[in-house]
Amino acid sequence: MWIDTHVHLDAPEFAADLPAVLGRARAAGVAQMVIPAIGTVDFDAVRELAHRYRLTYALGIHPLLSGSEPDDALERLQQALQVHRDDPRLVAVGEIGLDFFVEGLDRQRQEDLYTGQLKLARHYGLPVLLHSRRAVDAVLKHLRRIEVPGGIAHAFNGSLQQATRFVERGFRLGFGGALTFERALQIRRLAQQVPVEAIVTETDAPDIPPQWLYKTAEQRAAGARSRNEPAELPRIAGVLAALRGLPVDELAARTRDNAGAVLPRLLAVTDADDA
Repeated sequence: MWIDTHVHLDAPEFAADLPAVLGRARAAGVAQMVIPAIGTVDFDAVRELAHRYRLTYALGIHPLLSGSEPDDALERLQQALQVHRDDPRLVAVGEIGLDFFVEGLDRQRQEDLYTGQLKLARHYGLPVLLHSRRAVDAVLKHLRRIEVPGGIAHAFNGSLQQATRFVERGFRLGFGGALTFERALQIRRLAQQVPVEAIVTETDAPDIPPQWLYKTAEQRAAGARSRNEPAELPRIAGVLAALRGLPVDELAARTRDNAGAVLPRLLAVTDADDA
């Protein structure tokens, strides 16, 4: 039984065939998924999907949307967390963080939203789902100042030293399709070096497709698309298991336990649904 700890099922890429996408995922053994919001306009959508399909969700504001969010975005998030604080399917605050890779984003606005959301997560006792591109040290700096109940460093691609700092703060590290590329030496090395207790699985679908779904720039220019799906998770995890020299079944059990340890509501609602 696999858990996809990060999948954007509300993305427009899934609008036409979401029931089929979920059917394929469950047939492949993906038993639970976390749907993170990326902005205030998504709050109702991710919650509705989680309840309709017996999944889980997170509420937060993505750093890439920091420039387009309303001035009262943090107040809107606070209101949503207050209203749904007892919803067992609400498992985290996310997707939040910092992105210093994309040019043209206001760093101060990003940091204001990020730190404000950390404070809300601390207030409501929720873990966080973190986005970080070329900003790992800055993300960690604010975590040292504003302690939260752990969380997941989504699509982690930092150094082993940075990974250790996250783990010391009660975080798990999300690994997905990027590690299936043989040239992704840093991520593949990290996947082997970090403790297995620190690893959770994810797809970030429809993004970060694994190597077997990847399309070249020429193929994309010709109209080819490479939508990732949660059904790809077991095959991605198979690559991870091979890198670590672990039986696939053992990795499934370990990563399930890891996800449940850092997102306590996730396994509780999963077990209740299965009862």
